[in-house]
Amino acid sequence: MYGTTQKMRAAVSHKFGRDHKLGTQPWSEHPMIAGKSIVNPSLSVMVSQYMVSLHRRKVWSGEAVTSAQAIDEVTMKCLWDFVWATPCKEYGATSCKRKAENPAEWAGFMICSMLLLLYLVSMICLPCYDEALQITWADITFQGFRPGDFHVRLELPFRKTHQYRGIAPFYVYADEQFWWMLVRERCKNLDGFIFWKKIGTDSVSVNLTDGMTSNAFLECFHNNLLDIGVDSCGCQFLYKVCRWDFRDICDWGGWAENFNNPGTIFKYLLSWNDNPREKREHYMNPNRLMKDPCHACGRTCHCA
Repeated sequence: MYGTTQKMRAAVSHKFGRDHKLGTQPWSEHPMIAGKSIVNPSLSVMVSQYMVSLHRRKVWSGEAVTSAQAIDEVTMKCLWDFVWATPCKEYGATSCKRKAENPAEWAGFMICSMLLLLYLVSMICLPCYDEALQITWADITFQGFRPGDFHVRLELPFRKTHQYRGIAPFYVYADEQFWWMLVRERCKNLDGFIFWKKIGTDSVSVNLTDGMTSNAFLECFHNNLLDIGVDSCGCQFLYKVCRWDFRDICDWGGWAENFNNPGTIFKYLLSWNDNPREKREHYMNPNRLMKDPCHACGRTCHCA
């Protein structure tokens, strides 16, 4: 697949650039020594032309490059319903034979609720999953205990877009988003990582410094999607449902303060692989049905 070829080229480029100290400049032959290359060979003009040609041939043969599909509100609702439909019971030691005979019993209520909390944090506060996995209880502060004012202050310990710190905190209010309820109800010892290492079917590590790894999360995420019938691998929630504009989304997520790379922003907001908002034949149809009322202004028109 073309995507695999891109990853292979990126790995080779990193190997030559970092380990062999050849940098990121295009490849060229040594002017004094025949057959010896200088700079990065995987970035040569010939390799670049081959990648363009390969992409063209793959598209013409019917293989389309598929980007990651965003998790929308409907999928989150299905995940929420699945968690609360999961029976809360004790799971003993699980043998390999039982795992093979009952693949649906890969996780119990505690693991599923912890995963749901991770999904909600990623969807509302816009961190990558590997950034969210590093959140500890020291990064969480409960504030405003007056009725109607309770909220959570979340300070991400790490963000790829903020290598020199300066990460703005997130304030999530209980009357708008209620993921904090899972935190208060399910956890007794507020120490260490929030998302612990999964042990067995429905247990976590007793060592609070053992956080869930990226590979373990991806496996659980894939299983969770299969549970609700989604066979595929959040900022679109703020854009499509809450109807925030791009500027507000970028301010909230801490993205591209100078807007020097807008392509990266739109890669997360818009993708051809996502479900279309409207069928093409209905764009100019004056008799098309109105949308659901806006939760803020009550309008049902398509321009709301």
